Amino acid sequence: MKILYLECNMGAAGDMLMAALAQLCPDSGKFMEKMNDIGLKNTVIRAKKVEKQGIVGNSIDVIIDGVTEEEHHHHEHEHHDHHHHCDHDHEHDHAHSSLGDITALIRSLNIPESVKEKSLEVYSLLAQAESHAHGKPVGDIHFHEVGTLDAVCDIVGCCLALDMISPDRVIVSPVHLGFGSVKCRHGILPVPAPATAYILRGVPVYGGEIKGELCTPTGAAILKTFAHSFGSMPAMSIEKIGYGMGKKNFAQLNCVRAFAGTGITVAEPVEAVEAEAPEVYEISCNLDDITAEELAFSCDKLFESGALDVFVVPAVMKKGRSGHILTALTYEKDREIVSKTMLKHTTTRGIRMSICERLTLDCRHEKVETEFGSIDVKVSSGHGITKTKPEYESVAAAAKKHGVTFSQVQKSVLL
Repeated sequence: MKILYLECNMGAAGDMLMAALAQLCPDSGKFMEKMNDIGLKNTVIRAKKVEKQGIVGNSIDVIIDGVTEEEHHHHEHEHHDHHHHCDHDHEHDHAHSSLGDITALIRSLNIPESVKEKSLEVYSLLAQAESHAHGKPVGDIHFHEVGTLDAVCDIVGCCLALDMISPDRVIVSPVHLGFGSVKCRHGILPVPAPATAYILRGVPVYGGEIKGELCTPTGAAILKTFAHSFGSMPAMSIEKIGYGMGKKNFAQLNCVRAFAGTGITVAEPVEAVEAEAPEVYEISCNLDDITAEELAFSCDKLFESGALDVFVVPAVMKKGRSGHILTALTYEKDREIVSKTMLKHTTTRGIRMSICERLTLDCRHEKVETEFGSIDVKVSSGHGITKTKPEYESVAAAAKKHGVTFSQVQKSVLL
């Protein structure tokens, strides 16, 4: 299993995350080429080596019309690496972009469709957070044009890098927020900023002893969108390490550190979290006017949005129509995105939600040597119960390789 672990001991921002992830791409040079060919006019993305506290890491600048983001904003902001983009005062001279404008811009870029969709998920979360913080509908949220291209580059860059790295699991450390206050166009706001605090609901965070804003709304939205779980580093064999340097200097090394590697015979991160979260949300809807293809696609999208499990039960609906009950199970932190995914990708006009208590077994992965080679096995245990199950992909691969049946390989494991 390919694992990506993000260490946010100094918070996170879009440019720091992109810089760290760029170093983990199979070809970091190709990543930079792609970023400079996404179709943003008068915009150049430049990577450079930076040394802080004797450690060399990566820093990425977004240069618009020959001017870096910091040169645009150093008189206005005191953030360590990024700025807030949102404002609702349309009276002043700055131009603004709505969420619709940004959606159209991202859809026009020269990037894979999957990267566009993930980028829009991040922006949607940002807009929801700003909407909640300022008490205005999402449609009334506007982003400063000066900050739009910077943020688009950061968000698209992180989504593109993650697409190239393609980890099976993304695990994030507890997030260091900092403390104090931060200046923005609204005035002086507390740290964490209201939008950041809203996005990181349900996520383990801490204030620490460093004064200043360490985690920005953009960084928080990227973490929340991609993280499968939050916690300490799992048992893994580290293959690559990326250092994404922040722009400001602190007594502590100001960077996001990213580790890419392979999991070592441990429970999958989602299953490990399950033992600590006995409650899940059950989200369901009735469908009597959806095609089989649409239904299969909606199940895939629900899994992508963070659902723990998705299942469909045949049912007889009103007027004797044949239909289905679609159900997704999810943790509280993913409840909102899973709910909206169900509404977006099905024909339903409403969904039901309920909280369910669960009793689960702990899980670990092992390898069993057989006459057909090494087979991956999932061992579930707890409450005086132990169950062993060979992994389908491993059994199928061995059966194909040796020209035997699936059941022959399976039985060899269970002997």
